[in-house]
Amino acid sequence: MVAGLAAAAVTSGGFAFASTAAFGNHLVGTTYSNGEQISSDQVLKPLGDRLETQLGKIMGSRVSPDGHYLAATSTDAGVVLQIFDLHSYKLVWSVGSAAGVNQKISDGSVGQAGPTWSPDGKSLWLPETNGFSRFPVNADGSLGTPTTVSIPAIGSKSALPAQAAFSPDGTTIYVPVNGQNTVVAIDAATGAIKQTWNVGIAPRAVILVGGKLYVSNEGGRLAKPGETTMTSYGTDVPADPYKGTSTTGTVSVIDTTHTSAAVKSITVGLHPTALFQSGRTVFVTNTNDDTVSVIDTGNDKVVQTISTKPWASSSVGYEPTGVALTRDGHLLVTLGRANAVAVYQFHSDPKDPVNYIGLLPTDYYPSDIATVGNQVVVTNTRGVDALGPEKTFTEGTGTSPATGHGTHATTATLTRFTLPNDQQITKDTSEVFAQNGWTSTDVQQAKGNKGKAGSAKAVAVPTRIGDPSTIKHVFLIVKENRTYDQVFGDMAQGNGDAALAQFGAKVTPNEHALATQFGLYDNFYDTGTNSAEGHNWMMQGDDPEYTESSAGEYLRSYDTEEDVLGHQRSGFLWTAVEDAGGTARNYGEFEYTEGKPAGSTWQQYYCAAKSVDAGGDPAQLTATGLGGDYGSVIPSLNAIADHSSPPFDTAIPDIYRSAVWQQDFGKNSPANLNMFWLSSDHTGGTADPEAQNADNDLAVGQIVDTISHSKYWKDSVIFVAEDDSQAGADHVDGHRAPIQVISPWAQHGKVIDTYYSQISMVRTIEQILGAQPLNQKVAAATPMYGAFTSKPNYAPYDAKPNQIPLTEGVVTAPACGLDTLGKTGAAAQQLNAEEAKKTAIPADELSTAKAWETWSQSQHLTGNGAIPDYAHPEQMNRYTWYQTHQWKTPYPGDPKIYRPADVPGADIPGVDGDH
Repeated sequence: MVAGLAAAAVTSGGFAFASTAAFGNHLVGTTYSNGEQISSDQVLKPLGDRLETQLGKIMGSRVSPDGHYLAATSTDAGVVLQIFDLHSYKLVWSVGSAAGVNQKISDGSVGQAGPTWSPDGKSLWLPETNGFSRFPVNADGSLGTPTTVSIPAIGSKSALPAQAAFSPDGTTIYVPVNGQNTVVAIDAATGAIKQTWNVGIAPRAVILVGGKLYVSNEGGRLAKPGETTMTSYGTDVPADPYKGTSTTGTVSVIDTTHTSAAVKSITVGLHPTALFQSGRTVFVTNTNDDTVSVIDTGNDKVVQTISTKPWASSSVGYEPTGVALTRDGHLLVTLGRANAVAVYQFHSDPKDPVNYIGLLPTDYYPSDIATVGNQVVVTNTRGVDALGPEKTFTEGTGTSPATGHGTHATTATLTRFTLPNDQQITKDTSEVFAQNGWTSTDVQQAKGNKGKAGSAKAVAVPTRIGDPSTIKHVFLIVKENRTYDQVFGDMAQGNGDAALAQFGAKVTPNEHALATQFGLYDNFYDTGTNSAEGHNWMMQGDDPEYTESSAGEYLRSYDTEEDVLGHQRSGFLWTAVEDAGGTARNYGEFEYTEGKPAGSTWQQYYCAAKSVDAGGDPAQLTATGLGGDYGSVIPSLNAIADHSSPPFDTAIPDIYRSAVWQQDFGKNSPANLNMFWLSSDHTGGTADPEAQNADNDLAVGQIVDTISHSKYWKDSVIFVAEDDSQAGADHVDGHRAPIQVISPWAQHGKVIDTYYSQISMVRTIEQILGAQPLNQKVAAATPMYGAFTSKPNYAPYDAKPNQIPLTEGVVTAPACGLDTLGKTGAAAQQLNAEEAKKTAIPADELSTAKAWETWSQSQHLTGNGAIPDYAHPEQMNRYTWYQTHQWKTPYPGDPKIYRPADVPGADIPGVDGDH
C-alpha cells in the first residue's frame, strides 16, 4: 500500500443476536458484542475474514481468470480502480485522482458494474462514461499505461458501458451499452466497433454461452403504442399508471454466429441485473423483484423462478445483486439490503427445483460474489459504513473549519470464507435474522388489527398496524444535508461537540427552541450518503439498487424522482398511506423544478413573502412572474401536489415556501400525510450560507407556529428531518443528523438518546396512519415509541425571529429593502452598515467573486432543472468558504483565493455527488 492511503486491515468475525429494539442506545460506528452498529438499522458481524479498504464505495468487482487477483471499480474517494491480491489478501494497486494512488487517471467516472478481464488475464478493461480504459496487467497485479477505447455518445446519450464479456479466444469484447439500449461487439485489439445490436432498456450485463449472448435489460422491453410509460434517460419505459414504477424485465438473446438473426427476448422479473452461467443454465438476479430466474439455454425459456425472500413478514426489498455457484452445486446469491448471502442447492438440471438452505452474514451491501477454489469472496459496496478518514467542512460565516466524520468516508470491504456445511448454514441463518431485526415481534406488528378497528385504545403510535392512533395528521418537513453537531453541537444537554456547531443557536433559534420544548434527539441517523440516496430513504424507505449502482457516474440520473428505474415496485410513502385509506398532500418534496417562471429572482420571492407576513395581499405569492406550476411525472404524486409549492431551488427562500403553504392550510383541511421540501439549508444560493440556514430555520418555526395554533394541533405530529447529512462533520458518525418530533403527544423537555434512523421514522409514520410497511427494511424497524407519551401537552409553539439578516450576502438588495431584524431608523441604518462592512468584497477580489457568480449560474442550483448536490465538490466547498469568509481568506490549505477553473482537481469530473 502506498503512502497517503490507509492500509487495509484483516479481522475475523463471529456471531451474536440482535434486533432493532435491542439496538438500544447504540452509536453508529461503534462495535458491540452483537456487531458493529451501522446507519441502516443493522449490525455487522460477517462470516470469515474481512479486508477493509478506505478508498470509497466498491461499485463492482471481477476475479482474474487464474483466481489470483480481484479488480474492483470504486467511487467517492477519488479512486476508480483497486486491485487486490487474493493470495496475500492485500490491496496492491490503486488508480484515480486522489493523493497517494499508485497510478493517476484523468477520467473520474466508472460504470454500474465491475471491470472485465481478458481471458488470458493480461489486460483489464475499466468501464467509463463513453468507453473503457484498457490496462495491461503485470504479473504482480500492477497495471501499465492504459489506452482509451471509445464508444461514442449518440446525441445527449452517453454510452455508459455495463458488465462486458469476452469471446473465449479474447478477440472480441461484447459490451452492454446501458445508455443507448444496445450491445456492441468491439475488436479487442483495435478498439473498433464491429457490430451493434438493439436490445431492451438499460442493458446491465452480458454473458456468452456458446454462440449466444444473454443480456439482462434492467428496464425491460421497449414500450408498446398507447402503453403507460415513464422515462429513464430519454427512453419511454412501461410503467404503472399510479405508482410510476417499471413493470417489465427481460433478457435479450443474440445469436452471434448469424449476424442477421433477430434478437430474441425472454421475460424475467423486474430489474434483471447480474448473470451467471453453468452448463446449459443461466441465472438472472431480478433485483427489484427479489427473485432469480433460471433460464434453460436449450430452449431459451425460464424454467423456474427462485424466491429470495427469506423473511415471511415482507416480500419486498432484499435486492439480489450477485450470483455464483460452487463446485458442489451450492448456488450463492447476495442480498444487498439484507447484508447476507442466500444459499441454495442446485442439482445441475435447470428444471430441477433448487433447495433453499439458509443465509450467511456479510458486511454492508454485498454486491458481487465469486468462488476461488474452495473460498467464497464477497465484495461489500459499503463495507463497514462511513469509517474512513475524517473530513473537513468549511461552512458557517466566521466559523473555523470543522473536521469530523462525514458520510462520504465509506469503507468498503471484501469478506472471504469457506462455505460451511448445510447444518451450520442453517444455524447462521438465525444470525442474519437477528442482525436485520427480523423477529417474531415485528411479524406480529406488521399483521395489524384486521377487522377489529376500534377494539383497542387509541395511542400515539399503535403497537399493531391498523389499531387507532390519537394522531390523524402527520407533517413531514424534509431539509438538506446537515449533521447533528453542525446544528445542535452547542446544546450542552446532548451528546454534541460545540466546536462543530457551524449553524448553532444564533443561526437556528427555532430549531434550538423546538428541541428544548419537544425533545432533543442526539442518536438519530440519516441512512444515505447524499441527496440522490437521502430522498429515496425518506420516500421509499430504501435506496434501490439502481441508485446505489449509479453512483460512479450519476448520468442516467442523480435524484431519481423522474427516473422510473429508481422506484421500488411497492411504491412510496404517500401511496402506502393512500392504499390504507388515508389522504396525502405534497408541497414540493420528491419533485423537480419544472414549472418555475423564467426571470424570477430570489429578491422578488423574498419581498413577496415578507409582504404577506406583514399582512399584504396573499395573491402576490402566485402573481405573474412568481407563481409556478410545479408537479411530478409520478402520477400519484402529481395528483396530490400543491402546484404552487416549489421544490428544490436555492433562488427561492424557504419563507416563501412557508407563505405559500400557509395559504393552502388556511383554505383546506390538512391531509393525513403532508410532505414539504425546505431546501435553503442546502446553501449555494443568492444569500450566504448563514443566511440561508437562518431562512430555513425561520420557515420551520413559522410552519410549526401555524399548526400549533390551529384546531388540528391536538391530533398532529410534525417530523423535521434532513434528507442526508453529507454537508457537515460530526464527532460520532457522519450519518448522525438532527431530527425533531413535534406534537402534543411528543416527549417534552427530554434528551432522547435511543438509536433511531430515517427507516424507523418512516415506520413510525406508517404505523400512525395504518399503512403497511413499504419493504422489509421498514417492516423490521421498530417504531419510535420512545418519542411519544400518553399524556399530551397542548402548549403551542411561538416562532422565534431570525437573528441573522436573511439578506446577508445578497449582492443586489431586494426592492423591499434589506432585512433589518425588525429594527428601524438609526438602528436599522447601523445594522445595514455593519452588514455591508461584514460582507464587503475586497476590491482586488471583485473580479474573482464575479467569476464565481457566473460559475454558480451553471451549477443547477436554481431555476427549472435545479439539482441538489450537482456542483463539483472541490469547487462548491471553496465557493461556500469564500462566501462565508467574505472573499478575504483562502480555503484551508490553499495559497490563494482561486477562480473556479483554477481550483485543484476541478478538471476531474465531480461524480461523487458531494455537496
